[in-house]
Amino acid sequence: MTFAIAYPFFKNLSRTFLYGRRIHASAFQAQASAGAAAAVAAAPLPNIEIERPKAPSMQPISIDDKIRFVDTISSRRTNFGLPGASYHDPVFHECDMRSLWYKEWIFVGHDCELKKPGDWFTLQLGVYPILVTMGKDRVIRAFHNVCRHRGYPLCIDSSGSAKRRFKCQYHQWTYDLDGKLAFARDFDSELDKDAFSLKPIALESTGGYLFVSVSENPKPFQPLRDICESYLTPFDLKNAKVAHTSKIIEKGNWKMVWENNRECYHCKGSHPELTVSFPDGVWWNGMGGTEEQKKMVKEFNDKCEELGLRSGFDASEDASYRLQRIPLENGARSFTMDGEPAVKTKRLGILPLDEPVGDVLFYHYPSTWNHFLADHALSFRLLPISPTETEVTTKWLVPGDAVEGVDYDLETLTKVWIETNMQDQKLVEANQIGVSSPAYEPGPYNMSHESGVSQFVDWYCNTSVQQLN
Repeated sequence: MTFAIAYPFFKNLSRTFLYGRRIHASAFQAQASAGAAAAVAAAPLPNIEIERPKAPSMQPISIDDKIRFVDTISSRRTNFGLPGASYHDPVFHECDMRSLWYKEWIFVGHDCELKKPGDWFTLQLGVYPILVTMGKDRVIRAFHNVCRHRGYPLCIDSSGSAKRRFKCQYHQWTYDLDGKLAFARDFDSELDKDAFSLKPIALESTGGYLFVSVSENPKPFQPLRDICESYLTPFDLKNAKVAHTSKIIEKGNWKMVWENNRECYHCKGSHPELTVSFPDGVWWNGMGGTEEQKKMVKEFNDKCEELGLRSGFDASEDASYRLQRIPLENGARSFTMDGEPAVKTKRLGILPLDEPVGDVLFYHYPSTWNHFLADHALSFRLLPISPTETEVTTKWLVPGDAVEGVDYDLETLTKVWIETNMQDQKLVEANQIGVSSPAYEPGPYNMSHESGVSQFVDWYCNTSVQQLN
């Protein structure tokens, strides 16, 4: 097959991969035959189906694009919503990725998901495929999931375990668990293996949570570590286990998902399961409500402090992350339909078996919010897929020695948040339709109920504009 014949096929093939369509051997053979009828027929090839979502290519951003982004974001009125373009414009999405997602620390998973050397999991952060694994030295590392030979993803599945090394399925280049190139088939001995190790990604662990940064100059992590460990150490999440994982694709912009999370103004009318235990008023943070409610919250926090459990309200100076402990509604002790613990006879870490200790809330922009109860914890991870799609992964963590069917019932454990996630998905997707209309104009926030949304939007506007360069 000459280049003149082959080029149109390969051009189409690259487009097929780019736009995430399935590629079948029959298409390959048909085009090859049309271009070279006299050629010997190729052996049948297996169908190739890439089921994982394709990462978009990094789009160019012009100076005019940046100016339009900054001018639009800066036009937002105080305590009002974002302009519509922020939720659907591809240029704005690319600005978000470059200014925030590729510069901030991003939550990827939990230490307890990697139990032994060789265990690994993957994720797609925008244009970056990422591999997280435990080495033989039991150190957890992150790498760009890209073979140094031809760029093939080293691990295709979402998780797994390598016995001794990672082997690329394409040409069998093989890497040690610490990323060093161990073997390159049919290369002479002069190949400098040290020059072709997997490219590392900055990774930090705190309180059982793993964060990565693809930035060449990651922000200091120690301030986040200090505040996280002061709250999370009693839960001993490194020795917990993931009892269940839910992954959904919400057809809404990632900021829309966050805005829905940062208020409970909608909870009473939308989340009957959640409001059995989670307070939907303005009193629970100890800064709103009546004097009697403020006193109750203070007494609750003081009691938890006496048990050695950090309480109160702590946030970073720029409000990019926050931890606080709150009491649950009606004396509830867990997110269940009756408010009773889902894990009956065991608790996380050193948490008390019977004493109500409420819920520790932790968010970290732009990728995660979380709940920590005595019997289980919930982590939520956001990853943007496109301007109007967001992957939301929820994990339920229980004590490491808890046994399903003995210590907990999986449906009881997961019902409240499975229902809540589905309800939120409908709200976000319907809201996305509205903000995409030319008729949409941002309205004012109810600062008694939506101050958290306004705070998130303030952080987004200030940080994205500042870091776009």
